Amino acid sequence: MTDAEPTVGDLSEGQVLRGILDRLPASTAPVGPGDDAAVLAVPDGRVVATTDTLVHGPDFRLAWSSAVDLGYKAAAVNLADVAAMGARPIALLVALAMPDETPIAFVRGLADGLAQACAELAPGCAVEGGDLTASDTLTIAVTALGSLEGRAPVRRSGARPGDAVHVIGELGVAARGLDLLFTRFTDAAGSPVAVTPEGRAALDPADSYALDRQLRPRPPIADALRAADAGATAMMDVSDGLALDATRLADASMVTIAFDAGALGEDVALALGGGEDHGFLATFPEGVVAPGRRVGTVHPRGEVAVTVDGRPWTGHAGWDPYRDWDAGRG
Repeated sequence: MTDAEPTVGDLSEGQVLRGILDRLPASTAPVGPGDDAAVLAVPDGRVVATTDTLVHGPDFRLAWSSAVDLGYKAAAVNLADVAAMGARPIALLVALAMPDETPIAFVRGLADGLAQACAELAPGCAVEGGDLTASDTLTIAVTALGSLEGRAPVRRSGARPGDAVHVIGELGVAARGLDLLFTRFTDAAGSPVAVTPEGRAALDPADSYALDRQLRPRPPIADALRAADAGATAMMDVSDGLALDATRLADASMVTIAFDAGALGEDVALALGGGEDHGFLATFPEGVVAPGRRVGTVHPRGEVAVTVDGRPWTGHAGWDPYRDWDAGRG
């Protein structure tokens, strides 16, 4: 440890907070960071709110993700949930629980990643507050707020038989990136090793792209808002795997989602079972010109929630942390 790179344990909460706020764009809210709470302007009087937490271990590994990566991903996954409701993201509230030995430079990198994600994915959205605390486990909890701007919220429960099923964004790319991390960036004991520039250079372009999309997902926020404006009857963020998320939408709407395998790409299992692309699954009335690509049709509720070419999907459905997290893996 040197004076040139202090840790959060060497500084006061106010000094750590200043290290974050100095990296973020100036707030445009009526009352931004600095008081007990922010005050936001929401013209139509309705606020969409969501929260998501990234925990070191099940959600990320410091050997694989830079501070900027983590800040970017923490913002992106929450921005996607807001947009899935047909709302424009307007603010993030960020709570950080950090070990004392966390370098202040790392905290600044997190702030840079948060700012970059907002600027690139949801211009006009900003970090408007949050909380800092100490913990043995690095944890990033983000609450995102959005404005419906006069739209009706697009819920999971609105799909109707005869609707077209669209996917907006990529399928299976982030899952391919995760597989690369576990196969190319672990040692003989299965522990994660750093993703170095040399390691990245050894990847082919497709693998390098997949790795980037795992570490910094890019949900198509603007396309989700276009889907809402086009008349989407139901929509949700695809975060845990298309088959699992489609099951959730089908159960909420009491329908069956019938996928066309040919529309899902060359690797159907990866498209259905992979997660973390943070695209969108949406349904539209037949004939509506809508974003994304058509991958199926909504049918009346049958014996199962999801079919592929008319048969129940029995392959891997996606990520369930209570089922799939293995503390010993990696």
